Amino acid sequence: MSMAIVDDHDADDCRKALAEEQAASLAATGNWSHVDKDQVHRDWHDLYGELAGALPGARPDDPHIQELVDRHYAIACRFYTPSRQAYLGMALLYAEDAAMRDFHNAYHPEMVQFLGSAMRRYAETRL
Repeated sequence: MSMAIVDDHDADDCRKALAEEQAASLAATGNWSHVDKDQVHRDWHDLYGELAGALPGARPDDPHIQELVDRHYAIACRFYTPSRQAYLGMALLYAEDAAMRDFHNAYHPEMVQFLGSAMRRYAETRL
């Protein structure tokens, strides 16, 4: 399921980039021991709440939405700096992993679909 983030061939490359970059980062940082995970979870929660409130009537390329996605990317960068492909792989993970999909869609039933499109736009224009 690529949910139109990328074509099927590119989706495989994005999934691979995410897995490889995360594995390398985990190994280099003692399983992300440098990250305040409680703070990250609070920051994700606040961000997803803001995004859910902004979602009705919004478009993924709206400047305000892209500012929120910039915050999303910045939080991800606390772990490691994802490449463009790995960031798109993260959007695919949100859609394809049932637990991730349920977690995100608990904030808004269209969160995963919308966030994936917004992440794609962000990756195209900023990464």
